[in-house]
Amino acid sequence: MVTGCTATQTSDDPPTIGFLAQNTSRDFSREMTDGFKAGAQMVGVKAETTGPATHDGLKQVELLKDLATRAKGGIGVSAVAPELVAQPMARVVEQGIPVIAVAGGSIAPGAGVKLLIENDSWEMGQLLADAAADRLPVDATGTVVIGSNSPAMPALDQRSAGMRARLLERLPKLKVMGPLDTGRDASANLATWQRIVAANPDALAFLGAGDVDAVNLAAVHAAQGGKWLAGAFSIDPKALRGVKDGHLFASVSAEHFLKGAVAGRLLAEHAKNGRPLPEGWFVAPGLLVTPSNVDEFISRQATEQSRLDAARAQIDALTTQAERHIRPLDQAR
Repeated sequence: MVTGCTATQTSDDPPTIGFLAQNTSRDFSREMTDGFKAGAQMVGVKAETTGPATHDGLKQVELLKDLATRAKGGIGVSAVAPELVAQPMARVVEQGIPVIAVAGGSIAPGAGVKLLIENDSWEMGQLLADAAADRLPVDATGTVVIGSNSPAMPALDQRSAGMRARLLERLPKLKVMGPLDTGRDASANLATWQRIVAANPDALAFLGAGDVDAVNLAAVHAAQGGKWLAGAFSIDPKALRGVKDGHLFASVSAEHFLKGAVAGRLLAEHAKNGRPLPEGWFVAPGLLVTPSNVDEFISRQATEQSRLDAARAQIDALTTQAERHIRPLDQAR
């Protein structure tokens, strides 16, 4: 699936830039794609976006090769499996096309890519764990179960590890289980959470590391009238509704639109003005969604324009002072 401008490009125009998404079906990936296009539009550069319909690393490799024939100004890649696309990314770099990694948690060795735009996923896991710990007794001795819809995905693994470490730091008497594999498919994920909750009827909380976890934990909590805490990582409309209705105590936004916008703007400025791309790990912010601020997120997420309006000042600040947000690549987590 390919979207983007198709107008004829003249020799005086900056070259087109491109974005390869993890998929075209999930909310987080569409957010990132929309952000990339918005960032490019802020600079007046054409952007072409593409991605497989579902998580498909081999399809990403094929699409990257095709995209590189047109997006000569640079390509942002949000990899399903960083190791799988490492060599194809390296071949694009060898063609003289700038490539940056956007989310995915890491850059695999051999990719030849020197810029990663990603959250501190460990820190974001701690953010959700702190929100859970604040709602539990200081001497809590029960069980907290962590699930991940994409185990072995670096960013989600780091979220899970951050949750576990902070929970045991704050509440050392807790028993923390997981992360358990909850599955990427929405219906299978729902069934898995139903089984996990049934198998742990006395658990204090169930925490998910991914977006589909958030949607389905909210659904299970609502269906069962759960007394346990549920939280995860998503600003999918169903997840935001879950927070508003009290079925999720919190959800963490990885600010995917913002990450995509920063990537699109940096590549567009490089393509149009020759601005050098920064090198290293560009640490993107994340935000905690709670009942106290969920209405603001619902309003912000209503349209692509409302998302851009809410993010515009932050995009400006992050891209004009990019060096303030850079850490060494080998510290990415």
